[in-house]
Amino acid sequence: MSTQSVPRPDEARRVPDRLRSPLGRLLKSWEVLLLLVAVAIFVANSFASPYFLDAWNLSDATFNFTEKAMIAFAMALLIISGEIDLSVAAIIALASTAMGAAAQAGIGPAGLVAIGLVCGLACGAFNGALVTGLGLPSIVVTIGTMSLFRGISYIVLGDQAYRGYPPGFAWFGQGYVWWVISVEFVLFAVFAVLFAILLHKTNFGRAVYAIGNNPVGALFSGIRVARVKFILFLLTGLMSGVAAICLTSRLGSTRPSIAFGWELEVVTMVVLGGVNILGGSGSIPGVVIATFVMGLVTFGLGLLNVPGIVMSIFIGLLLIGVIALPRLWAMARRE
Repeated sequence: MSTQSVPRPDEARRVPDRLRSPLGRLLKSWEVLLLLVAVAIFVANSFASPYFLDAWNLSDATFNFTEKAMIAFAMALLIISGEIDLSVAAIIALASTAMGAAAQAGIGPAGLVAIGLVCGLACGAFNGALVTGLGLPSIVVTIGTMSLFRGISYIVLGDQAYRGYPPGFAWFGQGYVWWVISVEFVLFAVFAVLFAILLHKTNFGRAVYAIGNNPVGALFSGIRVARVKFILFLLTGLMSGVAAICLTSRLGSTRPSIAFGWELEVVTMVVLGGVNILGGSGSIPGVVIATFVMGLVTFGLGLLNVPGIVMSIFIGLLLIGVIALPRLWAMARRE
């Protein structure tokens, strides 16, 4: 008989409880780190420019991220499931073009909103059908549809622009609910809560995590993987339609180059928010904080008259850095 002593149940539990305490997990979480970064950027901006702390300027700063963030919420779920959609900016262009054509025909604000949402849903359904129906890689499909959707806008508009939207349509992108709280910011907050509940509090959200971690295992567990992914593409297309409504309303015009390059910024928001680019993990609160970080950075650089190309370089380096950081950290720990 072995003489090795067996630890009592209370002793066996003591160390794991300390290592896995809620406070310890919170302090080591990516979301807390991002929040500290956001606070540091806010403080730095307040010292860098005397105009930063003005209430209306801060309100204007939210326009740097609210439209992109609404897409990022849906994109986060899609990436967690192991897929991606790089056509979101092109969907905005196509939806905006459709709304512009309808506005020239005399359609009112309600009709324009419906057209924007339907166009976004149709584009999402097209992407989802190609990926889930034909089994094509989502990155290849959406690179193709990115060119397709924006190409249609260029064919329709050429070097022209649609203007003359009905006055009531401006409310979505230029209206305010109360004081400096814009309609767009309220929509951003509402969608943040809705997507957080969907991902973290429902069976659908658990299915998304399961698919991202092991799609074959999820399939054998009874999860309809193809249907879930198709719904996620629909959601991404729908949120691109919502962003198209807000952006077109805010600008008051439509050009085929509208939202050009936004797909990079949306993916950067998602990955910066702690979503694994390979799928399986991530959270909506992390994405919310990441949107504030990017919004504060771009707005602060804008107040300092930093050229737009420098901001693009920064976003590209940020995306590469966020993806590479976990790998570099793991390599350093092994050494």
